[in-house]
Parts: sequence; C-alpha cells; structure tokens
Amino acid sequence: MTKSNFKFVVLALFAIGLTITSCSNKSTDSAETEQSEDQSENSSIYACPMHLEITGEKGDSCPKCGMDLKLISGKDHEEHNH
Repeated sequence: MTKSNFKFVVLALFAIGLTITSCSNKSTDSAETEQSEDQSENSSIYACPMHLEITGEKGDSCPKCGMDLKLISGKDHEEHNH
C-alpha cells in the first residue's frame, strides 16, 4: 500500500468512526429527552376534590361522583400559600 493510500484509509476510518459516534450521541440525547418528558408527565397526580383516595390521569373523572380529577401535584402545579 502506498503512503497516500494509507493516509486515505486512515482518514476514511476516522470519518466513519466520527460519524458513528455522533449519530449514537444524538439517539441517546433524544432517548433521554423522551424519558424526562415521560417522567414529568408521570410526576403529575390528579385526584377527585371530594374523594382524595381516587387518583388517575389528566382527563379522568371520579367513578364515585363523576367530578373531573384535579391536579394535586406535579410540574405544572402552581405554588400558592394557604
């Protein structure tokens, strides 16, 4: 193998390695972003205002009285003083 061919092969291998590394980091970053979004959604707790033992997800209603469940904790919960 000539010296110029050797340089080309080394450069090509470096470029391929760099491409693989950068692509794998992007997929990891997007996976971490999806996980953090899922965790923030799961950290919100909705409960019936009259029956606090009844909990569920956003949009659910209480099976006992039919009231919409209200946010009682989570990322979107506003701080307030009692």
